[in-house]
Amino acid sequence: MHKSDVCRLDSRRTYWVPAVVAPSRNWEGAPGCRLGARFMVDRRTLRPSRDEFVAFNSQLSCLRWIMRNRSLLNRRLPGARVRAVPLAHWLLGLA
Repeated sequence: MHKSDVCRLDSRRTYWVPAVVAPSRNWEGAPGCRLGARFMVDRRTLRPSRDEFVAFNSQLSCLRWIMRNRSLLNRRLPGARVRAVPLAHWLLGLA
C-alpha cells in the first residue's frame, strides 16, 4: 500500500503497521537519515519506507508478520527495533 492510498482505508478501524526508528544518524538501514527518523517497513523489500507499507487489521497480525520475518528484518534494519504501531499514530508523528 502507498501512503497516498490511506484515504481508501475505513476510518472507523484501527490499522497497524510495522515501524522502526533510526537508531543513529546516517543509519545503515536508511543512509543519509537523521537520528530518530521514523519509517514504516515496506512489505516487498523489508526495508524502511516513508511511503510504502503494509497495513494489518490487528496488532496481533502485525506482530505475527514481524515475527515471521524477523531474521530478514534484523539483517535489513540493523540495530533498529521493529514495532507494531497504529497507522494513525505513525501518520500523526505520535509513534
